[in-house]
Amino acid sequence: MYLNEVKNVLIDVLHLGEAGARLDADSPLLGSLPELDSMAVVTLIGALEEHFGIAIDDDDISASTFETLGSLAAFVAQKAA
Repeated sequence: MYLNEVKNVLIDVLHLGEAGARLDADSPLLGSLPELDSMAVVTLIGALEEHFGIAIDDDDISASTFETLGSLAAFVAQKAA
């Protein structure tokens, strides 16, 4: 359920356009998407918080959270639960 919504937020924040449409759960994010730099991560976190009505603490975030689209979606699902 969360995968497509997280994907859409990611596409919007990073302005991925058509390239974003090809992302799936196994698509690597951090280190693989040049658009996903440290400032974009901060912006993305804010957008996810707003979209899903969740609060994400700095301590919650690790590199593994942003490893793949699937890991990011699972993180959001866990925070929203």
